[in-house]
Parts: sequence; C-alpha cells; structure tokens
Amino acid sequence: MTNRTFTALAAALVVASCWIPVAQAQDSLYIPSLTYRTGPFSGGGTPFADGYADYLNMLNERDGGINGVKIIVEECETAYNSQKGVECYEATKDKGALAYSPLSTGITLALVPKAPIDKIPVFSMGYGLSAAAAGEKFPWTFVYPASYWSQMSSILKYIDANDGIRGKKIGFIYLDAAYGLEPIPLLDQLSESMGFTVAKFPVGVKEMQNQSSQWLNVRKESPDWMIMWGWGAMNPTAIREAAKIRFPLDRFIGNWWAGSHNDLKGVGEAGKGYLAANFSGLGQEYPALQDVLAHVVDKGLSKVSAREDVGNVLYNRGLFNAVVLAEAVRIAQDRTGKKVISGADMREGLENIDLSEERLSELGLPGFTGELKGSCADHEGGGSIFIQQWNGSDWEKVTDLIAPMSDIVRPMLEEAAEAYVSDKPDWQSQTCS
Repeated sequence: MTNRTFTALAAALVVASCWIPVAQAQDSLYIPSLTYRTGPFSGGGTPFADGYADYLNMLNERDGGINGVKIIVEECETAYNSQKGVECYEATKDKGALAYSPLSTGITLALVPKAPIDKIPVFSMGYGLSAAAAGEKFPWTFVYPASYWSQMSSILKYIDANDGIRGKKIGFIYLDAAYGLEPIPLLDQLSESMGFTVAKFPVGVKEMQNQSSQWLNVRKESPDWMIMWGWGAMNPTAIREAAKIRFPLDRFIGNWWAGSHNDLKGVGEAGKGYLAANFSGLGQEYPALQDVLAHVVDKGLSKVSAREDVGNVLYNRGLFNAVVLAEAVRIAQDRTGKKVISGADMREGLENIDLSEERLSELGLPGFTGELKGSCADHEGGGSIFIQQWNGSDWEKVTDLIAPMSDIVRPMLEEAAEAYVSDKPDWQSQTCS
C-alpha cells in the first residue's frame, strides 16, 4: 500500500467514524459525554466518565435502550480545559445532542449562554452556576440535586450541630478558579447572619501539590473548622498537610468533589477522620449496580480499570448523572408521545424530573440519594447531602440527610439570577405559575 493510498484510506475512516453517530442519532438517543481522562484532574474525571457511560450502556444491554430506543454515548475529551470543552460542544451539538453535562464549572459558564440558542439543556449536576437553580431566569440550565450554595449551607448546618458555629472561625481552602470561587458569596453572607468569621486560603492550579505556605497560614490563623472546595491533586495534598500540622481531621470537611476514593487512597491511614459531603450512594450493593456489573463490566464493555472500582464515590456520581438524564428521557418520551426526542423535549423532561424514594427503588437504587423533584421554577431540586468519613481505608456514611437552608439560600439564588441577566436584554427567561 502506498503512502498516498494509506492516507486516503485513513481519511475515509475518520470521516466514517464521525458520520456514524450522526446517522444513528436519527433513530437513537444521542447523549455526548464531555470527559477528562487526561490532564491534571483525570483522577476524578475518569471514574465519573466510567460510571456515566456504564449506566447508559447497561440500559442498552439490559433493556434495549430507553423504551426500545438505543442510546449513543460519545465521549469528547476536554482535559478540564474550558476552550476544549466549547470545542467539544460545537463538534457534537448538531448530532442530535439531548443534553450536556460539562463536569467543569468553567465549561458550564461558557455553555450556559449557548443552551437557549441551540435549545440543548445543560445539566451541571451539583456544580456550575448556582444561580441557575432559578428556573425562571435559566430555563435551559439545571443543577440538580443541589447548588454549591445549598451544599455550603448544609455543611455549615453540620458544623453548627457539632459544638455550634457562632463565635467560631471557619477556614476555607479552595481552588483559585471559577469552581472554588463560586460558593464564597453565600459563605460571606452566612458568616454575618450566623455569627462566625472566615479565613480564606486560595490555592492556585500550579500550587495544588505544594500547599506548605497555605497550611503555615492555617496554623497561624488556627481556625476551629476547615472547609475545602478542592479537586484533583489539591485534595490529598491538603489532607496530608493538615495531618502534618496536626489539624484535627474530624474538623476538616471537603465538599462533594473533595471526598472521593481517589483523593484518599494514597493518603490511607493518615487521613483517618477526614470528612466530606456527598449526595450519591456508596458501594456496589444496589440492584442497579449489580446490573451494571453483569451486563457491562463483566462482559468487557466498560473502561473501568478494576471491577472493585464500581461503587466508588465518583463512579457512582457519574452513574447518578446518567440516571437523571435517562429519567428525563423517559419523562420527555411520555409527555411528548415521541420515542426519539429533541433537546427541547429533553428540557421538558429535566424540568419535570421526579425521583421519589419509590421511583429510586424501582430503578434499583433504594436509599441511593435524597428525593429529587424539579419544576419550572426550581432547577435545583432542594437536594440534601450527607456527611461521610474516611476510616483509614474506605468511606463510611456518618449522618442522615442534611437539608439546605432553603429559606436563606433561595432568595440569594434568585437575586444572583436577576443580576446575571440584568445586562443581557436578549436573555430568554420563562414565566412560571
């Protein structure tokens, strides 16, 4: 074979591989997956992507898809880079994309303005723009089961329930990026109303694995509690540094992206006592997880590196993301009478999501998460969290569900939503009765 012939054949194969999902999407359900299996945050992005894909592929293998319509899951690698995320969006949106889960606050912020134009919803599950919880102002963006602001309020409730928060100093160590900055307005406001002070410790992306100066400042400030909004290599580094200065780890709470198995495996016994928020179940003993093992993992259809990784925190988080999307598809099919739906139909499905405990049990996920119900106005679902604790080798759930301070948070979310759209005269809002 000549070089010219080989080049032509390779080009033809590339064109064919790009075309297949487009053709299939005409009679299938096309759900893109923005992944980051590479880059500085791949340790978190990989298990999430595995759980996401495995659940949807399980529905294909076990049920023939959703109501008989096969699901196409196409991955596009972003490396947690906002520009690459937008490029993935532009490259896949015309293939019949039903929804995007950016798995990055930066990418989410870039896609939020595009969603109403392209009529493809953005589902930033528990991350992204907290104000998007206000469905009137953000008809095309969803942050189920809870925004960062609601999560922060639940964490503060936990602290308040353990020795009280008034008069205490709360340290806040965070990734100095859009993600880490997002909950600060809520934290600052609640510090005034709840009577505590805040000491902030930003960590740059290039400092994630070298936080000695931040933890020297933590020792000087001597906070009563520490809260972490970390991701990737920042998390285990922070926990090791906390242990090094003898900060009590049972007074150190990570958010739900700072409490994975990947974060603590390398820390091991030294991280014993560390706490983190979570909203998705632990382990693989749920019927739905057993079906994933039987129909996908054990058949060699998964990218998961080891069978025992099924059930880990971020694997289950990715799986739950897929559960919500699959439920939205079913609801949209039922409401429209169509088997093959559009992005606009998917938006209606997401807005009418209703994951009651009864429905979770039907899906094989009893007790996996708190009940989740959306509406035109509520694109957050008022989700509750629980606190888990590292026992030296694994995570254990140590609290019941903790509801957010909705009476305080919701008005703030609505105010932030109004501020976001105030300088955008062409912004598409909706009226909710």
